[in-house]
Amino acid sequence: MSAVQEVAPREAAIAMAPGKRAPLKLGSSTLVGAVILLLFIACAAFPDAIAPYAPNKFDYRATLRPPSWAHPFGTDNFGRDVLSRTIWAARIDLQIAVFCTLFPAIFGTFVGCLIGYTGGAIDSVFRRIVDVVITIPFLVLVIAIVAVLGPGLTNMYIAVSAVNWIVYARLIRGEIIAQKRRDYAAAGQVMGYSASRILFRHLLPNALSPIVVYWMTDMALAILLGSSLGYLGLGAQPPTSEWGVLIGDAKNFMTTAWWMSIFPGIAIVIAGTGFSLLGDGLARLVRRR
Repeated sequence: MSAVQEVAPREAAIAMAPGKRAPLKLGSSTLVGAVILLLFIACAAFPDAIAPYAPNKFDYRATLRPPSWAHPFGTDNFGRDVLSRTIWAARIDLQIAVFCTLFPAIFGTFVGCLIGYTGGAIDSVFRRIVDVVITIPFLVLVIAIVAVLGPGLTNMYIAVSAVNWIVYARLIRGEIIAQKRRDYAAAGQVMGYSASRILFRHLLPNALSPIVVYWMTDMALAILLGSSLGYLGLGAQPPTSEWGVLIGDAKNFMTTAWWMSIFPGIAIVIAGTGFSLLGDGLARLVRRR
């Protein structure tokens, strides 16, 4: 047997030995997603340093100007710089991505843990609630709640949170039920651990990875939802710089000033792509673990 043939089995045995794990490497798509999000975070954190003009600076001498060196994204019907408004809109849209998903993720995870661990009648009631909610399209339900509460970002956050937590609760419930059947959960009960210790110190950490992965994807969907409601006049209100609002303001100028809607739309697509790529990368890491 040659030296190469002797080394190969030895290396394979080392790689398969208990406690040995191959280093987790981020793929190129994950890095691209992270870079995209970092750029948008920079725009949201320092818009006054990045944007060439104030977002609401009117210039009636430069209305509906096409893209140029002075205004790379052109100007709108009030002479406002579209590039500056698109950059400032990143602050509102990233805020939407966080506020529309953070409370549902925390509250839904907590409720789903309790339901998945206790089961019984409360689990049956929860499944009936899920059956009712999933029969109604998510966007229609959110629009109905916002229409009752009134337009605005705060009411949009309330409407989305009132519905979206059920998705997280349903996801973590299934994970907790699966983890509860593992041997380590039974061992904890035999050792006399309390239910709260078994649930929050042992079951939850092992069931949390899918929630984190879904949260990243859900933030991309939240940006699309916030932009849709802004376009319909139910989310952020003019003159706030928000991508959906910018597209809504440009709906009467689609043929004469295409740049007013094209560039905010591209920003929505790029931001959603960044969240999706990062979420896919996290999903791959979770599967490799």
